[in-house]
Amino acid sequence: MKRVILPLLCLFLLCLTTVAYAGDSVRISIAQFVEHPALDAVLKGFQDDLLENGKSVEFKVYNAHGNIGTVGQIATQIAGDLPDMIVAIATPPAQACARLYDKVPQLKDTPMLFTAITDPLLAGLVKDYAHPGGMITGVSNQMPMGKHLEMVRKFQPQLKTLGVMYNAGEMNSVSSVKRLKAAAAEMGIVIAEAPVTSSADVYQAALSLVGSVDAIYVPTDNTVISALEGVVKVCEKSRLPLYAGDTDSVRRGAVAAMGFDYYEHGRQTGAMARRILAGVKPADTPVEFQKNLSFHMNPAAAARMGLTVSDELLNAADVKY
Repeated sequence: MKRVILPLLCLFLLCLTTVAYAGDSVRISIAQFVEHPALDAVLKGFQDDLLENGKSVEFKVYNAHGNIGTVGQIATQIAGDLPDMIVAIATPPAQACARLYDKVPQLKDTPMLFTAITDPLLAGLVKDYAHPGGMITGVSNQMPMGKHLEMVRKFQPQLKTLGVMYNAGEMNSVSSVKRLKAAAAEMGIVIAEAPVTSSADVYQAALSLVGSVDAIYVPTDNTVISALEGVVKVCEKSRLPLYAGDTDSVRRGAVAAMGFDYYEHGRQTGAMARRILAGVKPADTPVEFQKNLSFHMNPAAAARMGLTVSDELLNAADVKY
């Protein structure tokens, strides 16, 4: 028994961070699926918004490091916390925490916010965007996929086949790819899928697309983004352009992305949390979206992947690396 308990204890110590601030009037337990810059920015934006607006908060931050088994363990730990609010960053922890409401009666009046989730309806978190119902609502990072394809076509007007890498077990990504394929069909673009199950699969999945696609696109998929450097390496070696839905991926080596500021996404979630902590019911708080997209470009990455970027495109970029 000791051999079983000790590893589990070590696991929780590794994935739990407690950050205490003045006073203990509000206790918020946060479940984050994996460490990567976008989700880390969401967490920081959320915390900063609450603290800068005078909230006295104790944050307990749990990180599953991309492990689905750990996600369930974190949900159990949060149930034991009996916090004043639950926040889930990305779909797997949101689904795991949502299931607590059927298992832990003490949480029946505890609000939960999700953030950085593409399709909360598909994930079963809310019944309706305008009227979520229950104790769960939040902020979605769903983006118009047609705008992403239009961006890719600006770089490669003759593009016919686009490879897409994603975790088929992540609801966010399944929803994104479904919408991507619908938009691609209208534009005459064929989508070649390269699904993965873990970050360890990402490099080989990228290799599998070489020679059969004109470019690769990575949506806001936590698993692939956490191992993006492997995709960049393949694309640079193969002179295969790489595009992304996550703007931070451009800094890390993708050619371009249409996306939004994930730090501001976190602050938007924090503003919603403040309203709910002040007494607004989650059931009556519509799911929010971000609509202001920015165009990020990495001209050096484009050159390494065999693209010549026009002055017109360079001047159109909101951010260049």
